[in-house]
Amino acid sequence: MQQYLQNKKGLVQSVFDKVYDKYDLMNDFMSLGVHRVWKKNLINMMNPSFNSTLIDVACGTGDIGKLFLDNTKSNNLIYCVDPNQSMIAKGKGKLKSYKNIKWVIAPAENIPVQKNCFDFYSISFGLRNTKNINKALAEAHRVLKPGGRFLCLEFSKILNSNLDFFYKNYSKLIPLVGGLVVGEKEPYEYLVKSIENFINQEELIALMEQNGFKKCSYRNLSGGIVSIHSGWKY
Repeated sequence: MQQYLQNKKGLVQSVFDKVYDKYDLMNDFMSLGVHRVWKKNLINMMNPSFNSTLIDVACGTGDIGKLFLDNTKSNNLIYCVDPNQSMIAKGKGKLKSYKNIKWVIAPAENIPVQKNCFDFYSISFGLRNTKNINKALAEAHRVLKPGGRFLCLEFSKILNSNLDFFYKNYSKLIPLVGGLVVGEKEPYEYLVKSIENFINQEELIALMEQNGFKKCSYRNLSGGIVSIHSGWKY
């Protein structure tokens, strides 16, 4: 399933080239800090053991990788993957004390690792930025071990009409905040559009099943502003 906005030449790369330096700060502004709670929910849902292996795709500056290592106290090597070189560089600087993170520059559709490698695959606020969701999901399935688990934290569709009305109006402010904080409002206009155009919870379940995942389910957070989708590789 190709995505129209994301297939416009150089658009997504340009967006993150412009925002990487203030990426974490803007996440706090846009979500009022709640993105940190959502990410902790993802790790709690994952419930990784000490010996678990993780690949975190569209990793940004490495929030999920950090939470995973802090939670497991593990010395296992984990992979943090992102297509944007500047974002990876920012993550390396932020998490330089974590010696067991391998940083990889690659898109979600084509990850340079062997098949059947990882116990967990996570992707947070990145699936909607892929050029082809089916290819990204197929690649997630490929790199997981049999018995491995896929977890996706992503903006979703709000169930309550009053909350939906408030959120849509709040979203109109995000490009203005981006203009003030980052000096660029256009990247955040793209981000708002990408959220609006993304598929709903049930549609994502269907695509996960089409790409081989079993026991697929999702959990809405904050009334469906975001959801965590889960699936298993058998």
